[in-house]
Amino acid sequence: MLSRVTAEFESPELAELAIMRVKDSVQYVYSTHMIYNRMSEKALHISRGTTVSLIPTYSNTHTNFLTAVMESPTSKDVIPEPAQNKKTSACIVCGSAAVDNVIAVLNAMGGLNIRFAQ
Repeated sequence: MLSRVTAEFESPELAELAIMRVKDSVQYVYSTHMIYNRMSEKALHISRGTTVSLIPTYSNTHTNFLTAVMESPTSKDVIPEPAQNKKTSACIVCGSAAVDNVIAVLNAMGGLNIRFAQ
């Protein structure tokens, strides 16, 4: 019977190391994959540059709208917390006899919220 074990890690690198350790040390592991927040990469890219803000300005002579472009430096404070979060879930499909060993390795590698389903 097959079982699926999932665990959360603080970063994609830690999840990848844990998955490699499970593949190397536990038998009957059939497939593995990672699920991570791709918005965190975009948030990191945004925090390195500058943001461009368009500020509409009203002109009374011909009732036209003009726009002014202002650039302001960004920081990590501007980006909301869910976009900064790099938590990664590692999913491992293994035989039911190997579930205890997989959980032990994931726990030793710093996995949080370890769950399994049959």
